[in-house]
Amino acid sequence: MKNRVVCYFSASQSEQPIVYQLIKNYDLVVNILKANINPQKEGYLVVELEGSKKNYEDGIGYLKNLGIELEPLSETVVWEEDICIQCGACASFCPTQALSIERESMMVSFDNCKCVVCGMCLDCCPTRAIKLYFEVPEAV
Repeated sequence: MKNRVVCYFSASQSEQPIVYQLIKNYDLVVNILKANINPQKEGYLVVELEGSKKNYEDGIGYLKNLGIELEPLSETVVWEEDICIQCGACASFCPTQALSIERESMMVSFDNCKCVVCGMCLDCCPTRAIKLYFEVPEAV
C-alpha cells in the first residue's frame, strides 16, 4: 500500500523521532516530499508512506495517537504554456490524452480535467514546462 499524506505537527511533536519510528516499528518506506517547520517548531510534513496494508494502517494509527493531524495530499499538474517549446514529447507519454497535440496546428494543449496526475509527463519535458504542485491545506 502506498499513500501520500500531510502531517501537521505541534512544537512538542516535532521534537520526536516520528520518521524513525515509522521505519523501525512499522516497516514503512518513508519518502519526505516537502516539509515546513516555523521558528516555533510547528509545521507540516508531506510524506509518501509505503508498506503492507496492516503496517500502513498501524503507522497511521501511531501518528494519530500522537495527536498529529493527518490529511490526504492533494496534487495537481500544471502546464506552463509560455515555457513550452511545443515539442510534443509529453503528449506521447500521457495515458489519458490530457496533454495532446492538435493535429492541424501541431500545438500542444492541456486538459486538466483529463489529468490523473500519474507524473509520466514530468521527466520527458526538456524545458520543465510541466510541474507537479502539492496543495497543502492550511492547518486549522
